Amino acid sequence: MGEVVVRPLADGEWDAMRDVGVRAFGDETIGGLLDELRASWAWIPELAFVAELDGRIVGQVLYTTAILDAPDRLIDVLVLSPLGVLPELHGQGIGDALVRQSLARLDGRPEPYVFLEGSPRYYPRFGFRPGGDFGVRKPSDRIPDAAFQTIPLATHEPSMTGTLVYPDVFWRLDAVGLR
Repeated sequence: MGEVVVRPLADGEWDAMRDVGVRAFGDETIGGLLDELRASWAWIPELAFVAELDGRIVGQVLYTTAILDAPDRLIDVLVLSPLGVLPELHGQGIGDALVRQSLARLDGRPEPYVFLEGSPRYYPRFGFRPGGDFGVRKPSDRIPDAAFQTIPLATHEPSMTGTLVYPDVFWRLDAVGLR
């Protein structure tokens, strides 16, 4: 296997990124989620990342804006979703490289947290911990406590507690809670 390059999505690569997401999840509904996120207020173009291997896109990860409903104000935060790697390349470190390298590129951003719904066995290796450890409540009871995870970023302050509010896209497409 050649070297995996993690980089922001370039112009003209949307269809390839979307295809990887659909194939990774084996479900066209992920394509709809990606399309809707891209068209929403939550979209941040520079926070769509791809993994390239031997000149082709083989993985993708997306960060979008969400809101933390804190006691004294609303705070913009990020949600990591979805993360996908072509099924035939699972177990080769591509997802790991996507998460590590994309998280490193978030340095200097104003958001204090990145949230996700995911495996409590996979994501802690990157520094994610249960949201409850930070006094943050999950947006839905359908999310298992251990799957609701966050990692604080440089602008995090201990007083930043409250309830995570997902972008409306996640609700409209019923993409809340692990399946």
